[in-house]
Order: sequence, then C-alpha cells, then structure tokens
Amino acid sequence: MRKIITLLILGALVSCSDTRLDIVDHSGSTSFSNGDKPNFNEDRSAFFGDTHVHTKYSFDAYIFGVTASPDDAYRYAQGESIKHPLGYDMQIDEPLDFYAVTDHGFFMGMLNGWADTSTYASTLPGAKPFHNLNRKENQTVESAGERLGMFQVLVRDTLMDRRSWWDPTLWKAVLSKNLSMGSKNFDQATHTSAWADISRAAEEANNPGKFTTFTAYEFTTSTDVENGNLHRNVIFKGSQIPLRPHSRIDSINPEDLWNWMDNLREMGIDSLAIPHNSNGSNGQMFEMETFEGKPITQEYAELRMRNEPLVEMTQVKGTSDTHPLLSPNDEFADFEIYDYRIGSVPNAYSYPAGGYVREAYLKGMLLEYMSQGNPYKFGLIGASDSHTGAGAYKEDNYWSKIGIVDGTPQSRGTVPLDQEQIDLAAGVDNPLANLYKDEQGSYLETGFNAWGASGLAGVWAEENTRDSLFAAMRRKETFATSGNRMKVRFFGGYETKDLDLSDGNLIKAAYASSTTMGGEILADGSKVPSFLVWAQRDKNGAPLQRVQIIKGTLSNTGGDPSEKIYDVACSNGDAVNPLTNRCPDNGARVDIETCTFSKNVGSAELKAIWTDPDFNEKNRSFYYVRVLENPTCRWSTWDALRNGVKPRKDLHSTIQERAWSSPIWYVPTGSNEMPPARSLIMND
Repeated sequence: MRKIITLLILGALVSCSDTRLDIVDHSGSTSFSNGDKPNFNEDRSAFFGDTHVHTKYSFDAYIFGVTASPDDAYRYAQGESIKHPLGYDMQIDEPLDFYAVTDHGFFMGMLNGWADTSTYASTLPGAKPFHNLNRKENQTVESAGERLGMFQVLVRDTLMDRRSWWDPTLWKAVLSKNLSMGSKNFDQATHTSAWADISRAAEEANNPGKFTTFTAYEFTTSTDVENGNLHRNVIFKGSQIPLRPHSRIDSINPEDLWNWMDNLREMGIDSLAIPHNSNGSNGQMFEMETFEGKPITQEYAELRMRNEPLVEMTQVKGTSDTHPLLSPNDEFADFEIYDYRIGSVPNAYSYPAGGYVREAYLKGMLLEYMSQGNPYKFGLIGASDSHTGAGAYKEDNYWSKIGIVDGTPQSRGTVPLDQEQIDLAAGVDNPLANLYKDEQGSYLETGFNAWGASGLAGVWAEENTRDSLFAAMRRKETFATSGNRMKVRFFGGYETKDLDLSDGNLIKAAYASSTTMGGEILADGSKVPSFLVWAQRDKNGAPLQRVQIIKGTLSNTGGDPSEKIYDVACSNGDAVNPLTNRCPDNGARVDIETCTFSKNVGSAELKAIWTDPDFNEKNRSFYYVRVLENPTCRWSTWDALRNGVKPRKDLHSTIQERAWSSPIWYVPTGSNEMPPARSLIMND
C-alpha cells in the first residue's frame, strides 16, 4: 500500500508547474483592424468607463440568475440594450469609453459549469443541486429565497468540499501551487476556459480610438477572522495574460498578489490592482501594519504603490471618501454610506477607522514621517461593481446590483410588500429577510436600500487606447464620479497663480507650468503653491453648486494630522465667505413629489485659481477636489414615486452627485530624513 501511495505521489509530480506564470497571448482574438489613427489630444481628453463589472462567470452573479456573458457586457457599454435576469431591458443613455469585465478569480466559471448538464463539471459530486438553475421558468422573483439559501450554504460547502489527503489530485494541487484543484467540485478545464473566454471577449470588443477594453478579474480576499473586505480588481495592460489568475485560494494575503504581479512584470506582463469597498473592510484596508501584523517598511510601501496606484472609492456598495465619524466638521460627509462588512450574513457593522481614503492619506503621511514609507499615495476612480454585466449609474434608471434578489423596488426595500410577498418573505430562512414597518406598510429590510447608483472612472489621456489609458492610471491622472459625467481638472504649483483663466490655451499652459492630479509639489524655500480647478457639469445632470478643495496636513512637530475643507468656486458668480470658507446657499431645491429640480440656478462650469491661506512649508500636505451638483432625487425616491407611494422617511430622499479628483501632494524639504520613531526607555 505504501508503494502505491508513493507511486501516486510521484505521478502527481509530473508536469507540476505554476500555471499562474504560464503566459497565453490572446492578441490574435482582436476583431477590429481600425486603420484610422485614434484622435490624439496632447492636452488630454476625459474618458469615462467602468473597471469593475461581473458576468455569469462569477459565482455570486450566476446564483442570482445572471446569464449575461462578457460579450453582452461589452455590447451594453457601447450603448446596446441587454436583458436583466427578470426580463426587462438595461441600457445606458450614452456609451462609455472603456470597460473591464472583472469576474471573481476563485472558482471562476464553475457555477454555470455545474448548472449546464452537458458539461463534465455538471457530473462533479456537488453539482446536482445547481443543474439547470437558470432555466427560463426559474428566472422569477419567487426563486429569490431559494437562491439566497443556496448562496449561503450550498455554494460555500460545495466549493470547499476538499479531496481526501491520499487523493493524488490533492497532492498535485499542492505541488503545482493550484490549490483549487484540491476541491472535489473544481474542474481546471472549466475554470481556464471561462478565463480564456473573458480575455477573448475583451480582445474582440477592443477598438482603439473608439472603445477600449481590458482583460481583468477580481481578487476576492478578506481577513480570515472578522471578514474584513480586502477585494481588488486586477487590470492587465495588454493581450498577454496568465493561464489562470491568482486567487484567494492561492493566498488571502494581498502581498502575495503583488509579488505575483511583480513576477509577471519581469516577464513583460504589466498590470495594476485597484482595491474597492474599503468602507466594508472593518478598518482593515488601510492599516498601520501589514496583513501579517508586521511593521510597514519602505519596501512594503514601494511594493504596494508599484502595484496599487489607484483605489476605487465609490461604487454601488457605498462611497469611501470619508465617514461622518471621521470627518465631523464635513457637512457633506454623509454621502451614500454603506456601514456593513462586505459579504457579511447577517449584516455586521464595519468600523470606519482604516476604511476611508481621506484618513488613509493622513495615515500614509504619518508613516512617511516615521520613515516607514507611504503605501497610501494612491489616486481615485469610481466603478459600479455590477453583477448583471450592466452598471446602473443613474438615479432615475436604477436596477441595483445582483440580479433577481434586488431587481425590483420591493426587493430593494423602497416599496411596501403586498400580503403575498410578506408571506413569501416569512417563509424564507435567511437573516436578510427582515421587515421594516411604517405607516405605508411593510418593507423588505435587506440592506440593499443603502446601495447606490455609483460610480464611474474618469481618466485624462491623450487617446482612447489601452496604452494611453493605462499610462494615465499609472500616473494617477484620474478622477471618480458618483455615476455622472462631470469633468474635473486639477493642477498645482508655484507658477499656477500666474495662469490666465480666460486664456484659450489655459490647459496647455497648466501642463507646462504645473503638476497635475496624482503628482507632487516639492518644497522650494518659502514659496506657497497655488491650484487651478476647472469643473464642467454633466450635460444630462444638474447644474454645479460648488467646488471644494479638501486639504490634509501633518504637523512637522509631532505628526499631528488635521483636515480642512475650502470652497473655492461658487455657482452663479457668488463669492466664498472668507470666515467660513463656504459658498452661500444658491437656492437650488427638489420637488420630492415630482422629482423636478431647480434648473435656473447653478453653473455649467466652475473655474478658479486658489492659494492655500493656511500654508506651512514645513508640513506635509495633500489636496484633492470635490465637486458638488445641485440636489436631485435619489434612486429610492424614484422607486417610490413610480409605484405611487411616498419615499421612506428613514432614507435620504435627495442626493448631491459629485466628483473627486486624485490628490496632489506637497512634500517639504528634508521630509524623508526623519529617523524612525522609537520609544525612549530610561534605565535605573
């Protein structure tokens, strides 16, 4: 018997290689041969897109009825209509410039493989309960309870049904560093086929100069104790990709992801990772120590920033700019806050500290002050995290995120249930199936009503191509929006104050004399930097109300952090109050009964040059822009009005859409010469 086991193990050693480092070139899949040179703008144009979209290949999309393919997703992004799992059309009013399908890396493609009874995957031991799951007659709201139950138990247990220790495939999984093969219900061919199809679809849809796609996926990891979200999307620059993606089954430590990305980069395969939903990380995304609890070092900071130059700070599951508890003096901080840990069942509170980007910027400067490097010098983008293949970016055209279970106003908790629906909810054994009651009736209380119609990535690039967009992401010349298409420019420097706002070549002059968003201003004696801000409204949105600069500072005499917000441009030509640093109320209002909003107040664009009145050349600082629209109706209010009921009183009835630029950092003289902080212990 011992000889047999030895032979099996030796057999498993044959051809064991790390398939994460095997490279496949998909460039032959490109279907477009656009002979025209893409429109090139040396002053750079704003391109809008979504780098976080799921399709049928994600287990938590297919389980909730999603059958949209990557091809469907790319058709949707270019303006075509595709079907929601409940049968209605999903369509945007204006095509996007770029898009990336980012299905979950772990067990990618397995769920629809189990469901399709013509496949080998459907014969695996745990596949039977999923057979024909998304047959047409099962694509109903009534199937939601069963699907939620399967999501909670069957998917988890089926995925993690490990092979016996004496199974040769388990040893092959270990020796080849492909631990997914250790599951009885995993099939490598099904997995790599799904990944190849995602790349093929991206190559075929990519049309340089008109529409750009990226092969991408989601690294879906979390802390192993309290389920603190540490998810990242990995975006590949070109057509060469690994045979399979690195996933949480390989390692839950993000540092292992970054090292894998470094290894690929040495092979000529560039990529970047974009963390998302830091708000749902229970404070774990932006810590003062590493994943393993070790001190952050300069090497760690360089590793992280080399691989993660951007953060997705707004999406359907909340906005991660700041939290009212972290920024109590920011009257606009309470914006689309989602307070729960991502994927927690039942919902569990996510502690804000360590989960929001403004605080992370301050932490990064403090770490730098202590000579540990700055791992949080990232730029900003927005995305949707749609699981239907189709991002829902508009408040008045919203279908939420995950398909059948949140595809109606009743399931989202914005319209009261009828008695039949109440009885159906009562029969669902699920911690999310709670009821909220008011004078209008009973609402399903799942947490979906805290989700939002967000967001989009804005990128300033010379042309709409992979190379140009990827380079802009690397240099952090990006901005985030809450789903609209506002444009925001941001420059800073010592000569910026001399720019002429009426100059027809203002942007060209700004690039020549100033640093743009994502960059640094280095100290130059006692000189004080100035900043140029230029915001333009979304032609289909509300007028602009104000432009603000958010400043974070670290004292050079102890590292004390502080933040301050300055209004720098007001609508209708109003002036900023110098005592409060705020614009006056411009009088914009919303009629909640009709959702009409003020259109005769506000501005189409706001432009200003601003000099920091509280500048101290010795203090580290960061500056970023926040642009606010006039108020409009939130999606939950639209749901209520279209169904003849009043909006829930416990939900925000209006919203102020907004955009955020990536920061510009000010670096004082000698800022990297501080010795590491240490304790002084007095000996007797």
